[in-house]
Formats: sequence, C-alpha cells, structure tokens
Amino acid sequence: MRSHFFILSYLFISLSLNAQNKKRARDYGINIGVVQPGKLNSITDVKGVAVGHTTLTRADSIRTGVTAILPHSGNLFQQKVPAAVFVGNGFGKLAGTTQVKELGNIESPIILTNTMGVATAMNAVISHTISQPGNENVQSVNAVVGETNDGYLNDIRGRHLAEADVLNAIRTASQGSVSEGNVGAGTGTVCFNYKGGIGTASRVLPQKLGGFTVGVIVQTNFGGVLTIDGIPAGKEMKQYAFADALEKSDGSCMIVVATDAPLDARNLERLAKRAFMGLARTGGIASNGSGDYVIAFSTDSSLRVPHNGKPLLTQTTLSNDAVTSVFMAAIEATEEAIINSLLMAETMKGKSGRTVGALPMEEVRKIFLKYNRVLK
Repeated sequence: MRSHFFILSYLFISLSLNAQNKKRARDYGINIGVVQPGKLNSITDVKGVAVGHTTLTRADSIRTGVTAILPHSGNLFQQKVPAAVFVGNGFGKLAGTTQVKELGNIESPIILTNTMGVATAMNAVISHTISQPGNENVQSVNAVVGETNDGYLNDIRGRHLAEADVLNAIRTASQGSVSEGNVGAGTGTVCFNYKGGIGTASRVLPQKLGGFTVGVIVQTNFGGVLTIDGIPAGKEMKQYAFADALEKSDGSCMIVVATDAPLDARNLERLAKRAFMGLARTGGIASNGSGDYVIAFSTDSSLRVPHNGKPLLTQTTLSNDAVTSVFMAAIEATEEAIINSLLMAETMKGKSGRTVGALPMEEVRKIFLKYNRVLK
C-alpha cells in the first residue's frame, strides 16, 4: 500500500509539473499577426463574456466534457444578443442554427461538447433557461449546442455526459482566465494527429480603428497540414493528412467569436466567415467528415434584443467599411487560439489503450530554427 502511495504521488507530481511546463504561443515568442492581444489573450477579454468547463476523465476510457460560453451575465432569453453562424463544412451537429439564421440572435448559453452529448446538453440548457427568474412562462428555448467527435479517446457510445455536468459548466463560468488544452469539450479531442483541445485568444484594435475587442475560443478536433505562424511544422514532421503516419484527417472544429463591436447579424455572419480563414492559416482542410462551424455574436448592449420589447428598435451599427479591421482581428485570434489549443494540450491515454501525444516541442524548436526562428 505504501509503495502504491508513492507511485501515485510521483505520477501526480509528474503530471502537475508537466501541466506547469505547458506554454501558450506568445510564451514561446510566437506572436501571430499584427494586432495586439487583450490583457488575458482570451475570449473573456470581451467584457461580460464568461466561460466554464466540466472535465470528465474517469476510469480508462471516459475522456470528454463540456464547455459553456455565456455572452453576458444576465438573462440571455430576456436579453438576446445579435449572432450568426457560418458553416465551413456541415458534417456535424450544431443545434439551434436555423433559428439563429432566421432571427439573427442567440438566447441561451453556447455549449460545446461531444457528438453524442448534444441532446443532453440541449436538455440542460432548457432546464437552465426555464428555471431563471422572469422565464416562468417560457415555452420555447433555442438551445445552441455544438460538438466534435472525441470517440478515438473517449467511450462516446457510453454517453457519460449528464445534465448536471452541463449545468455545472454554466454555473461556474467566469470572466477571468480560461483553462486550455485537455479541459471541457476539448478533453478527448485530436488535432493534426496530436492532442487537441480548447484554445483561446483575443485582439484589441487601436482606438483610431474603434478600440474594439475580438475574442475567440475553439474546440479543435480536425486534420490537415499543421502550420504554426507560417512555419510548415506538419510537413517537416511528416505528420499530415494522407501521410502514412495519419489514419485520417476527419474530425471537427467549433469556433466561437465574440466582439464588443456593434455588429448586426449580417456583419456577424461576415465576421464568422473570416474566422474560418484563421483555421485555414493553421493548415486545416475542412475534410469531408469534419464538421467545421463558426458562431459569432456581439456583446454591444445597445444591440440586445428584448424578448418583449418595443415594436420599433433603434440600433447603431458599424458601417461595412469600418468592419474590415474587425475581420482581421478575428482571423488572427482564431489562428492563435487553435495553436494555443495544441500547445496547452497534454499527452492523453484513453479508450482501448490508445494514446495521443502532445505536440513535440523539441521537434518544433528545431523546425523553427531551420527557418531562422528561435523559440523562447
């Protein structure tokens, strides 16, 4: 028993040290793009946005979880936010899209989880919404739930996600730093044949361009040819789609974009399209079996849609010309969020004894050096 205690203690210390050694892109000196990040370099740099995770790692095959994104801390059903969805490749299950497209707003927390957990998450969002004060007479809730398939490492058929797990992620959502890597909806995901996960980043435009903030959070579970800030890392390591080392390139990627810029649903859809360009810059190829979606919303309080509001709404939005800089910010933040998801993820062993390794940073260092770039 004593020896078992020391072994478990050693493993715990090793895992803790490994987690402490994980660094984000900018900690390595990988400064993607030209627009400066926010204080946290996170989607929560957009004022009012909160993120919560529930991570499920049990026994030898449960490797999944849920991530909740709350556009503001109030009653979302009563104060809806303008929103849009862009479908890069539709091989996936993003619940609630038709109403978002039709009405141009979101009325619930945005939930990310695994493919087989979508229905459970929808039930949880409904429970959360109808239990809120002021919603006693609500009879229709448009729950927005996205997913990626974590079945390589997780016993996905076991459907281990419970409503309580989703409600916990909503309840514990905070506006501070966001945990990345093997957490929440990214617990069991695989990206570019390495361990993927949750990643986030932000950009703050200069005051002369409006001073707006754009934040992104991603759930990465897709394939392609990994490119890190222009460096062809996947090609150099011979780990890429259709190479012998990679069984397949399918998976999925969920991207959520938040901004405090006053954008209506039309320009939010345009913003979502640009975020997809950030995925492309990392080498993602939106393969046949990859469900790749972008959800974009604005937190500008003047654009909120009251559930029982006046018939005539007066709103002020950015002109088309003024949106270009916001587009660029979304592209950069998406690219960096995806890279952060890889850098912060740790090697994981899961279902059927399968192991997916973390991105091998010593190899990446050598590749960067080959291209005259030195990492910290």
